[in-house]
Amino acid sequence: MHDKKELRFTALLLLAVLSASAQTTPNPPKPTQPPPSAQQAQTKPDTHITPEQAKELFASVDQILQFASDDTKLPIKHEVKRRLTTRAEVEKYLLKKMNDDKDARRMERSEIVLKKFGLIDADFQLRPFLVKLLDEQIAGYYDSKTKTVNLLDWIAPDAQKPVLAHELTHALQDQRVNLDKWENQTSDDISHSYAQDRKHVATDEDDTAREAVLEGQAMAVFVDYSLAPKHLTLRSAPQLVQDLTDNMTDDSDSPVLARAPLLLQESLLFPYKDGLKFEAALIEDSKSPAGAFAAVLDRPPDSSYEIMNPRAYERKVKVPLLNMPDIHPVIDAQYNPYDIGVMGELDVRILSELFGGTDIADELTPQWDGGIYYAAQKKNAPDKDSTASVALFYLSQWKSEDAAAAFVKMYAEELGRQYSQIRRDPNAETTPDEQIYQTNEGPVLMVTSGRDVFISESFDLITARKLQLLMLGAQQQSGNQVAMNRSPVPASDLTGGMVRFMAGCGIMKVALPHH
Repeated sequence: MHDKKELRFTALLLLAVLSASAQTTPNPPKPTQPPPSAQQAQTKPDTHITPEQAKELFASVDQILQFASDDTKLPIKHEVKRRLTTRAEVEKYLLKKMNDDKDARRMERSEIVLKKFGLIDADFQLRPFLVKLLDEQIAGYYDSKTKTVNLLDWIAPDAQKPVLAHELTHALQDQRVNLDKWENQTSDDISHSYAQDRKHVATDEDDTAREAVLEGQAMAVFVDYSLAPKHLTLRSAPQLVQDLTDNMTDDSDSPVLARAPLLLQESLLFPYKDGLKFEAALIEDSKSPAGAFAAVLDRPPDSSYEIMNPRAYERKVKVPLLNMPDIHPVIDAQYNPYDIGVMGELDVRILSELFGGTDIADELTPQWDGGIYYAAQKKNAPDKDSTASVALFYLSQWKSEDAAAAFVKMYAEELGRQYSQIRRDPNAETTPDEQIYQTNEGPVLMVTSGRDVFISESFDLITARKLQLLMLGAQQQSGNQVAMNRSPVPASDLTGGMVRFMAGCGIMKVALPHH
């Protein structure tokens, strides 16, 4: 047994040791810059590990893979390929991911929607900032397409070994479930019909939840490998998890992350921070490692709600599924479909923290009880890259009428994040449950109906009220549905593309314990 003071000291010691290793690790390459010329290389050569160090590092792969297998009880089915990777090769890898990855494409398409919601500023340039962020953060990666763990040739072996424990866990996961198929659940196609709409919202956030499972399991092995000299594990010392995850919010040595919008910070951290908490809870509750590793891969959670509430996952509690009616006769004459998806618990936490602060987020997030959003683009919009070209509505459900009212109050007070020239228009309001605001991009309609909140932005009021009646009426007709019968075409959650893309690039420096 270990008392709380000893465990706290052990956590701090672990942070200090790993921090010292991280501080000796140079930042990864800048993908936006070309490789140095031969003359520059002669003037300012890169630092590479020696052949002897490379040999040591290659030899350690099998030892660390065996540790990961013993820790997780995921069997080693075959040897994992390994190769030394240069800065230029990492640059090429990141740029290829940015250009070809399905989640990257969805993330870039949803950029206007994220701006419309006020989650990022209208003038924020997502792609170039993301390149800089990945440049700063990537610390190693396992490539599931080539089945290869990539060893970085400019980092000393001792600094790479804990990261290898993390990445080799992904190799074991891959050998069990084939990660390319297991993670590829979410469609990035635009929904053009009522039938496609229903398929998109018939499930919620499969890939986002699965990404958190993968990273949470890999973080657990990373921590166990780092704790091994102290003869401790997460199972024997679960109290360490809070210290470790709290420490992940420290961005003092990550200047790009420090100035990133909250959306990017939270999206980057979610798979590691919430994934580790989820995995730690399952380790604590499971009788054997198989119950916290293999069993979860075989029955993965399908929502950020289950990741953030691991006991709900264990009890097989599903998130309420809101009903999607046929809205196309109302909007198709003037609008083209642009984006549809689930507004999950993670999305609500990010939005409410950004709009209301940490205390409001802590109060509101557990009260969330389901959500759908839909975005359409005006056919005659002169600038298809502007938020003014998009109209959206968002239906959310809450556990109480008070929570619904608190959400509406917060949202209304923060409309200035999205629009200018905002003024309340009480003359246009027809019931006490309505709030109408005029903005530079058209009207905003907010309607509270018991535990349901309907928000329309930039649809004209006639269209907005038709959509409101359809959406609220569909919930009353269907009652409280629960997402038990799942469709083969999962939904696209609002921030999920960003979460999945960044986690899919490799382990990020912010996930490594540090001062």
